[in-house]
Amino acid sequence: MLPFEQNEVEVLEDVVETDVYHLVVFNDDVNTFDFVIDTLIDVCEHTPEQAEQCTLIIHYKGKCSVKDGSWEQLVPMRNEICRRGLSAEVLQ
Repeated sequence: MLPFEQNEVEVLEDVVETDVYHLVVFNDDVNTFDFVIDTLIDVCEHTPEQAEQCTLIIHYKGKCSVKDGSWEQLVPMRNEICRRGLSAEVLQ
């Protein structure tokens, strides 16, 4: 077989539909920018830049979807964010 010859390969893809949920954090007048940034880094594993951008959106827009994923992934994050005194919801 020559190196440039191509063999046909049948590719089967299983499409699995999953519901995507959004972890939304809401603005408040209590917590500091640094606290929100640190929380997003700790809980959502954001980079410092991601956390800062989300915090600015939260401040100026009133809320920000900070993480997408399955219900099972996001609920523990929401619980931890709320435990730290921030307001958050998992929405579809």
